[in-house]
Amino acid sequence: MTVPPEELRPAAGFPPTTRERWRELALGVLRKSGVEAGSPEEALSFLTYDGVTVAPLYDASDLPGDPGLPGSAPYIRGSRPEGGGWDVRQRHEVADPEAVLADLENGVTSLWLALEPEDLPRVLERVHLELISVTLDAGERTREAAEALFAVAEGKKAAAGTASAEAAGTAFAESAREGGEASRWRRPGELAGNLGADPLRDPETAIDLARRCAADFPDLRAIVVDGTPYHDAGGSDAEELGCSVAAGVTALRVLTGAGLTVEEALGQLEFRYAATADQFLTIAKLRAARRLWARVAEVCGAGRTASGAGQRQHAVTGSAMMTARDPWVNMLRTTLACFAAGVGGADAVTVQPFDARLGLPDAFARRIARNTHALLVEEAAVARVIDPAGGSWYVERLTAELAGKAWEWFQEIERAGGMAAAVEAGLVTERIAATWRRRADNIAHRRDPITGVSEFPNLAERLPARRAHPRQAPGIRYAQEFEALRDLADAQESRPSVFLATIGPVAVHTARASFAANLFQAGGIATLTATPAAPAAPGVDPTAPAAPGVDPGRIAAAFTASGARVACLCSSDRLYGEHAEAVAAALKRAGAVRVWLAGKGEFAGVDANLYAGCDALGVLRTTFDDLGVPR
Repeated sequence: MTVPPEELRPAAGFPPTTRERWRELALGVLRKSGVEAGSPEEALSFLTYDGVTVAPLYDASDLPGDPGLPGSAPYIRGSRPEGGGWDVRQRHEVADPEAVLADLENGVTSLWLALEPEDLPRVLERVHLELISVTLDAGERTREAAEALFAVAEGKKAAAGTASAEAAGTAFAESAREGGEASRWRRPGELAGNLGADPLRDPETAIDLARRCAADFPDLRAIVVDGTPYHDAGGSDAEELGCSVAAGVTALRVLTGAGLTVEEALGQLEFRYAATADQFLTIAKLRAARRLWARVAEVCGAGRTASGAGQRQHAVTGSAMMTARDPWVNMLRTTLACFAAGVGGADAVTVQPFDARLGLPDAFARRIARNTHALLVEEAAVARVIDPAGGSWYVERLTAELAGKAWEWFQEIERAGGMAAAVEAGLVTERIAATWRRRADNIAHRRDPITGVSEFPNLAERLPARRAHPRQAPGIRYAQEFEALRDLADAQESRPSVFLATIGPVAVHTARASFAANLFQAGGIATLTATPAAPAAPGVDPTAPAAPGVDPGRIAAAFTASGARVACLCSSDRLYGEHAEAVAAALKRAGAVRVWLAGKGEFAGVDANLYAGCDALGVLRTTFDDLGVPR
């Protein structure tokens, strides 16, 4: 990596500093904040689900080595030397020719068709296949779908005629001479994309299609190595990578065993990965995937410049992160994921429509999905620089460590006999299930927050109606437990509610009242508060002087008037010490079946506590039980 001269470095003109000096200053700030730690790294670092430590500070000493150049082995910085953006690949699950044309006329350059084979001719009738790429997703009917696509291409070739074919060839040559995107200009009848065969499920079909692609369609690949099912099952980034590499090696064994050369077999594979709202991990995952696959190609005997040694990648914004509640937040998630996929060097990117969890997307959702690409490429100029994350101390170190963890997992799968044997033995399922349990626990405790669901829910939202998916992909959803409780609350004749027993002035109780309301509403439970004009309890002189908002009788009367059966105390630690026990006792006499307290501390009459990091799902389920709502 080229080091700029001293006068051009960003730190030129500033006094020199050291990591030790930073540690000293950071530790002083932490101690003033009440954080006791031996070092700032100890206090501020965290572990990913793969056990990779993310530190608070990186410098040049963290660089793991030279990552090479874009388009060159080990392809960390990209499989292509020229950059220039990515294929905008839109997914279609319904045979709707008008929707397909609307996408292609407005920025989409690649189709991902999850359709029945008999629907392909009608959907592709008015599509210029020589200008785009097509990826099929037909499952058990992959061979039929491929034959249907071949037939469509042959029909277009015949219809174009010799003169048109010659003209297209001339346009191709001119585009190449002028430095245009020649790879996107093919003669009528020529195809690009992927047929979607799976060697693990149907090796015979995979072999037959690979042979045909290698012989007749140089821009068409036969096999997708799909890592997204492992992600969608709750797996970590390294687990997704290790499984995909193991599956890719299985594909190589199948194809080379059938007579294809290593180079031919490598050229038949495209890898699919999930891109998430964690932009740095997504960037590092795609870079690490290329490094891993370059190593596989090298070990298999392919040259460093062999076709296919630079892994071709299709990034899809992850399904697991998508929510049904407050689905508009999905636009933000997918924008982050698309940005990370582009920066990470993906060759094709699919942005899932924001309403994907509600059903089939409408025209507006598809438009927003494709315009996400346009905004990032055209307005934000994300594709103007090749590998913009390259050289980042953090990204390079994260890439290297993630690749190391993934390689260890891949080797473990290989020791078990390869991908098929590891799956059959339960090794893969058990490992991913263990990761999902850890992730689910963090989600339940809101350590992994989900905006619009576990944090900042909107109980008044009106969800758009959508048609059901013809084949909803299996997999977990990070928001599934919270959303199940929201659905349960919505199904009740009257919405379940909890009374927030605020103690003291508004300025004192607002923070904890907002925290408690946010938590209960994450399960669809409404929160009620006392009004300033709450009546005095029976036997209490309403004209008697009392501190505002601390009178147990008034608070209990407001609770009774609310009709709630569960209450939560909300105030400061000081006022809890002075009033919590009296208010809790008054609420119990008024019929409260459970009294929560927002914060920590034990007081007579208080049954349990809410606090940052508590088991929010456990709190919500207990509250449903207390309110008599069957689960």
